[in-house]
Amino acid sequence: MQLVRLVILTVVLVTMCIIASRAKLVPGRAQSIVELLIEFVNSSIIANTLGLRDGRRFAPMLITMFFLIFAMNLGGVIPGMNLAGTSVIGLPLLLALWTFVTYVVSGVRKHGLGGYLKHETMPPGVPKPIYLLLVPIEFLQVAVIRWASLTIRLLANMVAGHMMLVVFIGLTQALLFSGSWLIAASPLSGALAIGIYGFEIFVAALQAFIFTMLSAVYIQMATADEH
Repeated sequence: MQLVRLVILTVVLVTMCIIASRAKLVPGRAQSIVELLIEFVNSSIIANTLGLRDGRRFAPMLITMFFLIFAMNLGGVIPGMNLAGTSVIGLPLLLALWTFVTYVVSGVRKHGLGGYLKHETMPPGVPKPIYLLLVPIEFLQVAVIRWASLTIRLLANMVAGHMMLVVFIGLTQALLFSGSWLIAASPLSGALAIGIYGFEIFVAALQAFIFTMLSAVYIQMATADEH
């Protein structure tokens, strides 16, 4: 797994460096794809969630996060690797904790420690007795649930997709060499495997988008002006 992650990370870094060093005013195909992805993340996630001012502050982190997750997710459908870099808990957990530290530090800088805790755990307009129940729940959400849910969502989706690919590819092979009438079902199993393969590419992009979007939302919630 560490080798898979290292290979993917090296390929992404080298590719980005080459594209950046050869950037032209009239972009080529590779530069156009990268610029389209950056613009998509910047406009669909960062600008819409954080606005222009805060968006510029957090754009490097969020764009890097999107590209890293997307590339690591694609490891599960690359022949010879067949294992997503995010299908073991270490990387999803590290990325989730990166988000956690970012929104907590940003919130404390904006509101101060006491102000941030009040901002996150004591929404206005709630009857005071309700705070006895609400404050512990909201604190648990800020301190644990957000980063834990980010970790589990990414990990579970990538593990599930990998398992489905393995099951249908293994089933296709078993049917082909069964030596019985079951061999007739192997084309259907193979078609399902190809379909899941294509679906996994979509899921790789979707999970990168969701993780980055939620990270931006949590940062926005932490840095929003008090009501």
